[in-house]
Amino acid sequence: MKIDMFISVLTAAQVETVAVLARKIWTEHYVPLIGKEQVKYMLHKFQSTQAIADQITNGHLYFLIMNSERPVGYLSVQPRNEELFLSKLYVVSSERNNGFGRSAIHFCQRIAQERNLNKITLTVNKMNQNSINAYLKFGFKNQGPILQDIGNGFVMDDYKMEKVFTDGK
Repeated sequence: MKIDMFISVLTAAQVETVAVLARKIWTEHYVPLIGKEQVKYMLHKFQSTQAIADQITNGHLYFLIMNSERPVGYLSVQPRNEELFLSKLYVVSSERNNGFGRSAIHFCQRIAQERNLNKITLTVNKMNQNSINAYLKFGFKNQGPILQDIGNGFVMDDYKMEKVFTDGK
């Protein structure tokens, strides 16, 4: 895993890059799963430049995933009590299945271990079978359904997944 593959999002320009990637990835990937109106709402609420900047101010860590000098995705984690919550992990469709997801999980695990956390948790849409399968392959266990009201008549109908690790595994 190349460490320079993950660049901390610190500047306004980097935040804008994440927002642009989010619009591209979410529109392509999530409209068929949850519909155009919910994607539009969620992009505004969670992935606009202001929302991302606010999340960073409140302790979320954002990273651009780079392929050479080109951003191909992003991830966001939030240390919480005893765990690291993997809030976002997205890669543009043309770069999927090239090892970026696996590298990102290893990177997140390193972040967790640096903070003496031995668990990574996440939520994933129940209809997002490819991502569910990838997380299972990466050692996550499905902890069951979780339904979250996100406002404006929309819900996130997800599974909670977790990966517990010890001794770097």
